[in-house]
Amino acid sequence: MHATIKAERGLFSYPKYWPHCLGTAPFLPMSREEMNQLGWDSCDVILVTGDAYVDHPSFGMAVVGRVLEAHGFRVGIISQPDWTSKDDFMKLGKPNLYFGVTAGNMDSMINRYTADKKLRHDDAYTPGNVGGKRPDRAVTVYSQRCREAFKGVPVILGGIEASLRRIAHYDYWSEKVRRYVLFDAKADLLMFGNAERPLVEITHRLAAGEDIKDIHDVRGTALIVKQALPEWQGVDSTSLDRPGKIDPIPSPYQEQPDCDKADQSGNADDGKPQAIVVQPDSRRKPWENVYVKLPAFETVRDNKMLYAHTSRILHQETNPGCARALMQRHGDRHLWVNPPAMPLETEEMDAVFDLPYQRVPHPAYGDAKIPAYDMIRFSVNIMRGCYGGCTFCSITEHEGRIIQSRSEDSIIREIEQIRDTVPGFTGVISDLGGPTANMYRLRCQSKKAEATCRRPSCVYPSICAHMDTDHKPTIDLYRRARELPGIKKILIASGVRYDLAVEDPDYVKELALHHVGGYLKIAPEHTEDGPLSKMLKPGMGSYYRFKELFDQYSQEAGKKQYLIPYFIASHPGTTDEDMLNLAIWLKENKFKLDQVQNFYPSPMATATTMYHTEVDATRKVKKDSDSVPSAKGEIHRRLHKAMLRYHDPKNFAQIREALKKMGREDLIGRGPHHLVPPQSADEKRQQARKAKGGEKALSKHTGLPPNFQRRGKQNSKPGRSSGKPSAVKPTAKR
Repeated sequence: MHATIKAERGLFSYPKYWPHCLGTAPFLPMSREEMNQLGWDSCDVILVTGDAYVDHPSFGMAVVGRVLEAHGFRVGIISQPDWTSKDDFMKLGKPNLYFGVTAGNMDSMINRYTADKKLRHDDAYTPGNVGGKRPDRAVTVYSQRCREAFKGVPVILGGIEASLRRIAHYDYWSEKVRRYVLFDAKADLLMFGNAERPLVEITHRLAAGEDIKDIHDVRGTALIVKQALPEWQGVDSTSLDRPGKIDPIPSPYQEQPDCDKADQSGNADDGKPQAIVVQPDSRRKPWENVYVKLPAFETVRDNKMLYAHTSRILHQETNPGCARALMQRHGDRHLWVNPPAMPLETEEMDAVFDLPYQRVPHPAYGDAKIPAYDMIRFSVNIMRGCYGGCTFCSITEHEGRIIQSRSEDSIIREIEQIRDTVPGFTGVISDLGGPTANMYRLRCQSKKAEATCRRPSCVYPSICAHMDTDHKPTIDLYRRARELPGIKKILIASGVRYDLAVEDPDYVKELALHHVGGYLKIAPEHTEDGPLSKMLKPGMGSYYRFKELFDQYSQEAGKKQYLIPYFIASHPGTTDEDMLNLAIWLKENKFKLDQVQNFYPSPMATATTMYHTEVDATRKVKKDSDSVPSAKGEIHRRLHKAMLRYHDPKNFAQIREALKKMGREDLIGRGPHHLVPPQSADEKRQQARKAKGGEKALSKHTGLPPNFQRRGKQNSKPGRSSGKPSAVKPTAKR
């Protein structure tokens, strides 16, 4: 067993495995026939995924497969297998090294269920948009079937579903705290994050004959151990989360810097926001070979306060530069989480995106439409990561806060490839973006601060003084891209972080003049300080400033362009009054949202912790911590969502009832200042019949009598929840 975490090497610095002489595959094989055509007698690695196989760098399995192929490994793909038996898991034969298992680009539970826990009947990552092609908790089910298919073959989990379950976590769908996913999946190892580095290292070590049970020292991995690794020093998590501040482990060689006085929210003792930095030591950094002992699974399962504390500690340990390992007891064994892998350098990012992707679905799908592919086939991913640290978002837990950007040349090459090779291209690039549109090549201006900061967000409560907000590299990229021959338009579809954009008005001008197709989506998420403070989102002042600039430059260009604001209902910290104020704001600004988003508690997110515990885990956790209100239950959550669609007649009755309880009947009427109209005569008649026990008023939620027959043309499609996968774009009317 290795005692320490080894230094990471370059992603493509390994000698190639011997089958590299066989060349690259046009598509990674999904059948024995394809393997035979390639001259393969077996696969070194078999990847099992819940998505259709699209050979495109926006699909995780394509990236994983092509990266391993570049190292010489023979990689096969089992896409959306029948999980009711082991047969589909045996169709490519026994892998020489391991099975790699993922649920796909989306968490399988979020993919299959709406925010109201209703079963979806579609799946944007499946040919024909057909639902039901993957199981609940797909990584667990797939892993178990791999074990049944070939006993003794290592199974490694990866992807976002695995990443978000790498410690004990609250599960929204069962409403209980579940244990680390490896215990249920019966797999050997878990990789979290984008994971190219651990993927390549582990595959080469297995190919060299190392036993997977002896691989404990790879960054970006989590595993099960009986005890702490040798030569590692343990520190109890409660010693790091004292009331008042988060204390770094003290260096034995120097005094603590003044900025240690800052608390986890980023507020120093003088009230001025700053980064939380632990100064490194040239001989031994205070986090090296140190692990944090988290409260046991059984403890966080039963104690919400300690669950909130554990979540807070986890989010402190996400910076690869200074993160400590984590250990959490589950019964008589322990979960061990190594520090995150170091982010890719620009040259490595370029090499990953320059691999020989076909950029189309596998030919086995024929002409079947895959909505997720149709959405991104003319888009280009220019970066990874996000500085925002929004508590409801999983980017921090999965990709991390550090921005990893491609070079301008690499991006231009991909645009040219789309222009020259992708079927159906009309000259319009649908997006140059990533998790956010305008964080390309933004970096912390202090390498020391970036490597040691534990602040959860670089932009909340205000933009960090170390933060670079110069958008010139992005502007230069936009200009070069739209000057390419054959390119008619470059659109920006990724969300714009407007609080950063207003720091550089030239970017807003460039955006408004050249890169908006009539509408631009941004995400204020709410208008009220209560929920915004729990989201770690800026106030509406930044929105108004951005809107002023956007409208000014749009007018100068002679264009009618509009902002589409996104809002979240039922987020922790949101009261009924907050939602009412948001509805009034929407009415005053003449917004009528067609689709709205209800808060979806994804595993490990800080907002999910607040939803479960009703404790604010972004601040120090104490017994007398303020309670965080959270809308729970279908009726309460439906009310909050109804407020966002105040204009929909289906919501009038529910909103009127709420307004009466809140003492705001002044908002019921037909004037311009009223939110909803008074009860109609038809509604009164239906209410009277119902009160008398007569015939029920019919609606889409009402069961029809057995002898009821439809007459005339009817719409047979039921109304759908707004909690849609990301492949479906919400719209707004103004």
